[in-house]
Amino acid sequence: MKSILLSVLASIIIIGGALYLTKSSVPTDTPNDGTNVTIVDGKQIIEISAKGGYSPIKTTAKANIPTILRVSTNGTFDCSSAVRVPSLGISQNLPPSGTTDIDLGSPKVSVLEGTCGMGMYPFQIDFQG
Repeated sequence: MKSILLSVLASIIIIGGALYLTKSSVPTDTPNDGTNVTIVDGKQIIEISAKGGYSPIKTTAKANIPTILRVSTNGTFDCSSAVRVPSLGISQNLPPSGTTDIDLGSPKVSVLEGTCGMGMYPFQIDFQG
């Protein structure tokens, strides 16, 4: 009986700790204020971070401009360390820490949807004319 009680208690602590750590690192769906999009030397750079999901989840950018998606990681070991953009055939593994540039081409007016390797964490880029 004592071993069962200890096992249940240990399970609750482990699961509770995992939920706490996951909740504290999951980005919220905050409105994008445009500060993550810049144009440098004629290329649009969209910066997002990946850890427990993507932040910001939604970005608005200009259409018909050469675009780079710059993804930053910092101790990222979850499924958000693999970025997929199915409509462009992009599947990119990211390092645990660092910055990775992904060429998106010159997207037309559309909403580009991306996700983590397991499809759990989505992000969107709304390309407007």
